[in-house]
Amino acid sequence: MTMQVGEKIPDVKLKAVTAEGEQKEIGTHELFQGKKAILFGVPGAFTPTCSAKHLPGFVAQYDELKAKGVDLVACLSVNDAFVMEAWGKDRGALGKVVMLADGSAAFTKAAGLELDLTGAGLGLRCKRWAAVLEDGVVKSLDVDDKGLESTSCEVQLKKV
Repeated sequence: MTMQVGEKIPDVKLKAVTAEGEQKEIGTHELFQGKKAILFGVPGAFTPTCSAKHLPGFVAQYDELKAKGVDLVACLSVNDAFVMEAWGKDRGALGKVVMLADGSAAFTKAAGLELDLTGAGLGLRCKRWAAVLEDGVVKSLDVDDKGLESTSCEVQLKKV
């Protein structure tokens, strides 16, 4: 079942690459504790819509999010931590958006946001979604089947 507004996000260990170039395990409850945050998920790093529109929107409007009291912006994908770091570097996201690797789709499955793209040769992925979190509790959750109608930064800015 998909995580719901009013619920705490699943407590899952994700990975990210540190400034020193090492993988670090990060627990979701620990990461979002005491913070107002936007967490968004994408089907894949370096994929067309994710790279051209979704992630860049959060990078471009990062200062506006901070001005509205957002403490943390994070992007999650079913990729490994090194791919997420390379993608963040390529898109100018590092230092603004925390790039979270859900390599085994543990968070994605626990949140009920999995997308089976096996037929397209991409395996199990994450749906395109965005959530506003306060202290790890889901305040809003939007999922797009196609495009960026409800998960874009522009839309999420109106919710924080």
